[in-house]
Amino acid sequence: MITKYFKFSKYFLVFFMATLLMNPEVLLAQKKGKKKEDKKEEKDKFSSSTLSGLKFRSIGPAYASGRIADFAINPKNHSEWYVGVASGNIWKTNNNGHTFKPVFEKYGSYSIGCLAMDPENSNVVWAGTGENNHQRALAYGDGVYKTVDGGKSWENMGLKESRHIGMISIDPRNTDIVFVAAEGSAWGPGGDRSLYKTIDGGKNWKKVLTISENTGVNNVIIDPCNPDIMYATSEQRRRHVHTKIGGGPESAIYKSTDGGENWRKVTSGLPSGHVGGMGIAVSPVNSNKVYAIIEAEGETGGFFRSTDKGESWNKMSDHHSSGQYYNEIYCDPKDENKVYSVETVSRYTADGGKTWIKLSLSERHVDDHALWIDPDNTQHFIIGGDGGVYKSYGGGKNHHHRL
Repeated sequence: MITKYFKFSKYFLVFFMATLLMNPEVLLAQKKGKKKEDKKEEKDKFSSSTLSGLKFRSIGPAYASGRIADFAINPKNHSEWYVGVASGNIWKTNNNGHTFKPVFEKYGSYSIGCLAMDPENSNVVWAGTGENNHQRALAYGDGVYKTVDGGKSWENMGLKESRHIGMISIDPRNTDIVFVAAEGSAWGPGGDRSLYKTIDGGKNWKKVLTISENTGVNNVIIDPCNPDIMYATSEQRRRHVHTKIGGGPESAIYKSTDGGENWRKVTSGLPSGHVGGMGIAVSPVNSNKVYAIIEAEGETGGFFRSTDKGESWNKMSDHHSSGQYYNEIYCDPKDENKVYSVETVSRYTADGGKTWIKLSLSERHVDDHALWIDPDNTQHFIIGGDGGVYKSYGGGKNHHHRL
């Protein structure tokens, strides 16, 4: 009985709906309703002329211009600078930072890791592409570029698989001799990952210091008093989706005494375990003094000083920063005991690394990555970080002018 009832109900419902839809009054009402909807849609539509009086304007971000990676400043004209930006382009100023223009917009990489200006010819500037850190969002490059006309045009000089270039150094005796510290990919092995040397202005390159397929070179420094003496640091690191390896047994400091042809590891007084990112600098006042800031396992890292050209080292303090982002140091041009460390809140030491003082953050962003100290006036310097470029005439202790 119940089954018959459900069958009857189903047929009745179909018959009722068919009758309703065939009713002329119902169909007329549906048609009128559709016309009203169509008119409403036409009323809601607008053309381009509706918005012709409106114009787009930038609403931000106002104070975030991306990581500044490096500076190259004309030693004979301090009003001429090149600024390398990790997140985009090379910018040039001829008026001490009042205005800038982009000079690297049409080339193979938007990410810059380092710059170096020929000390004898300011029209010649080298650029290493691929930012030189190994953070989460990491832009890679396509080798080394050179301009010979003051940034008007650039030529790729090779090492296209280097991915990230840490530093470029030029021999002051013969500026066709150039060294490139190539870090290699942070995400995998191999590629152009070594310390490279050219003696013909970049036409040909040879490896002069190779560690392994997993470890590249991130720093190369030439002794300002004796260019046959050089220092380099290797950095073992690897990025994965799930983790980061920020150090290992292959990170070390190396020294050459024959103009970069041969290298040996120096270890006396340095951490013996796994080492992460590190920076190195030679005092231009007294080149016997070499400084290193080192990230290492446990509490073995810190700030180290050598007084015998890197042959032996003493730990001056525990101070160091993150090798992933920082650990870059700069010696004062006139005070052999004064060294600056650029980091989240940059610091300097005036006693060879024993104690550290914070630089002012007055009206400027944190996270610094580049520094230039005026050799003629060491109270004047330019600092670059995640918030752009700033200039100080108070040694970083007071107000900074953002450029």
